[in-house]
Amino acid sequence: MKNMLAGRRAEKTASQGMGATRLLAFSVVRFISLAAMAVTLLLVCFRVEAQKAGKPSPSVSAPAGNTEAGKKLFTTYGCYECHGRAAHGGVGPRLGPDAIPFAAFLQYVRHPAGTMPPYTAKVASDQDLADIYAFLKTLPPPPQAKNIPLLNQ
Repeated sequence: MKNMLAGRRAEKTASQGMGATRLLAFSVVRFISLAAMAVTLLLVCFRVEAQKAGKPSPSVSAPAGNTEAGKKLFTTYGCYECHGRAAHGGVGPRLGPDAIPFAAFLQYVRHPAGTMPPYTAKVASDQDLADIYAFLKTLPPPPQAKNIPLLNQ
């Protein structure tokens, strides 16, 4: 009888040990997840602040651009691959006609965030970007949500 009680106590202690191990493992995973989220949040905050600090003056006006040349360059430089043939969006965001100021456009194209490749002055001249900017300003605005029947059902 004593042997049977001793065996049950050993089983109970072993099962409690397993529970403690699982709890510890869960706590470690939870801690690592929270730490990763905190680091990600900090990096995002620093990136936003860095972008704010590096914003160019919006008062710089765009040089005169050729819309037809801009349309061709939009295709030549492969902008359509991410932004769509009519710059309506895709993998990349919708562009124009309410484009950002030219100085901000130029800054972003030269030093983009995310996955967009940088188009340095060696790749695309300021005049090329002015032409693309002129093309983007000619695009029609997207329809308002209230005018899309599927969204109003």
